Amino acid sequence: MTNQIGKELIEKVAKLSNLKLKEEEIELFSNQFKDILSFIDKLNEVDVKDTLPFYELQIEEKSEREDIPTGSITNEEALKNAPQAKGGFFVVPRVVGEE
Repeated sequence: MTNQIGKELIEKVAKLSNLKLKEEEIELFSNQFKDILSFIDKLNEVDVKDTLPFYELQIEEKSEREDIPTGSITNEEALKNAPQAKGGFFVVPRVVGEE
């Protein structure tokens, strides 16, 4: 799996994330991804067949609260700190469908 991490994959992920990376950052991230996947490969080699599954130990009971509807903020309040708004909606850059 680690041999599948290359410059092209890092550039594709950066583009999907709307990030502009320098050449040295692409190389750095490529190496970091390879190290992470190499570590995961080592974890997959560990024999855990005789190991019991981990369960969260929580002795205290969880309390549930009443589901009581409350008021909400107005559209104007929601948009007052928005960097851009138009027609009562947030304005964000397009990130889907660009090639």
